Amino acid sequence: MCNYDRLFHTIEELVMHHSPSGAETEINQFLIQQFAALGVEVWCDRADNIIAKIQGLDSTRQIAITAHKDEIGAIVKTVGEKGRVEVRRLGGSFPWVYGEGVVDLLGDNATLSGILSFGSRHVSHESPQKVQQEDTPVKWENAWIETKCTTTELEAAGIRPGTRMVVGKHRKRPTRLNDYIASYTLDNKASVAILLALAEKVKQPPVDVYLVASAKEEVGAIGALFFTQNQRLDALIALEICPLSSEYPIEDGESPVILSQDGYGIYDETLNGQLRHCAKQLDMSVQLATISGFGSDASIAMKFGHVARAACLAFPTQNTHGYEIAHLGAIANCVELLQVFCETEFE
Repeated sequence: MCNYDRLFHTIEELVMHHSPSGAETEINQFLIQQFAALGVEVWCDRADNIIAKIQGLDSTRQIAITAHKDEIGAIVKTVGEKGRVEVRRLGGSFPWVYGEGVVDLLGDNATLSGILSFGSRHVSHESPQKVQQEDTPVKWENAWIETKCTTTELEAAGIRPGTRMVVGKHRKRPTRLNDYIASYTLDNKASVAILLALAEKVKQPPVDVYLVASAKEEVGAIGALFFTQNQRLDALIALEICPLSSEYPIEDGESPVILSQDGYGIYDETLNGQLRHCAKQLDMSVQLATISGFGSDASIAMKFGHVARAACLAFPTQNTHGYEIAHLGAIANCVELLQVFCETEFE
């Protein structure tokens, strides 16, 4: 078994920093500190992207690698009486994935914990919860957060419509399963760990390399669209999870995945060929796939004409948008492959 302790620890640190879409301050501060400690230029742009730049030998050409730092969760709709808060989906989240348990409400003035609740199970057909036991999954409209706070206490914490909800921190801490990591929000904290590794390893690349921890990807790739609209790029590669499912010919394990198509369109075949060439240099096995219920910073940016060439490199992941499981070797192999790519001169 390989020693992936350092990689596991980096991902763990990232997971433990809350970052629901549009409320990403906590992880922003951490990332700026980490990139700065690695000696690379780093800043936060107007769209809340954290951007690290590695100066290249030829600054007339630029490539970017993105990994979105935001996570799915929920957003407060109403603050009711008796400490009950109603929320709705933020990104591709489902209440039944989280289950009843502790969640954090990120108020303007304080973070309050509450219990995501579905109601009692010892009920008859006279109670609305009965149908969820037998016929239909729980929806956000049927769930609520029990805080046991007064309206005044919630107001003092800054809990209001628009407040973000995420899984409580003590539920988010990753678990090690031999060479696998299991956790909420591997999508896309594990990819952000790849950016940090590249900032450490890539020195004097042939062209400028931008490492972009992008904002608000889960709600429409907003950060990446802003960045790619304002920064001319010769190529863009998005780092992502790749869903493991019987409908896709993807195997679990150490082999990364290069996508040819997703729900937003096709990727650039020339760029994909360059990634495959880098993998061949490393004698690394890679998998190829087209997937449907999925999009990335890269495919969305290319669809809107912000970049001419885009690709998506991913690692196989179980339970996507849930309690995700991925092989640490696949994540480490993404680092190796992209290091070679960044240090190779391509036309």
